[in-house]
Amino acid sequence: MISEAQMQFVFALRSHGITDARVLAAMEKTPRDVFVEGLFKDRAFENTPLPIACGQTISQPSVVAQMTQALEVTPRCKVLEIGTGSGYQAAILSHLARRVYTVERHRPLARMASRVLRDLDLGNVTVIADDGSLGLPEQAPFDRILVTAAAEDPPSSLLAQLKVGGIMVLPVGQSDTIQNLIKIVKTKDGLEYSELNSVRFVPLLEGVAADIDA
Repeated sequence: MISEAQMQFVFALRSHGITDARVLAAMEKTPRDVFVEGLFKDRAFENTPLPIACGQTISQPSVVAQMTQALEVTPRCKVLEIGTGSGYQAAILSHLARRVYTVERHRPLARMASRVLRDLDLGNVTVIADDGSLGLPEQAPFDRILVTAAAEDPPSSLLAQLKVGGIMVLPVGQSDTIQNLIKIVKTKDGLEYSELNSVRFVPLLEGVAADIDA
């Protein structure tokens, strides 16, 4: 049952330029409140980023929607997400794609996201605790790649795992400044870049974080 809060949430996304009916339906189906804990549950349907474990955040819903819309996911797509976080973005992608692989460097977050996604019965998502900057070569190539952390330049390791005809969406820029959200289309002749808007994300870090309590 879709709550009044969720319906208002979708209306707000429309006002931010989200027009793709499949993206709006996926956002409506995905209960953001199950991906946040404690006092922040009451703010789950606000268009604002919220804190989660390991010093990370769950992204602002309008930014999640913009990135998802730019990715142009089809039902046949195999998608790689770098930066699972709470699992919210992966859950939305699961309603749009054939298969979603999502990589998280914080093991406690990967465990929590796996549990929530399992509870939602989203069986086409695989959560992996690993170094996301390396991508997931054993499952490459991917039709779509979404990166939810900012790199100074699009990582060559990820571009190499994108199919010709595929799309990557990621924030690019210094970690302490406003970054640009960009869309990359890989063609047989090279890469086509387009700039979407200004965003602020945590930096893309190499390695796996120390496995401490969340």
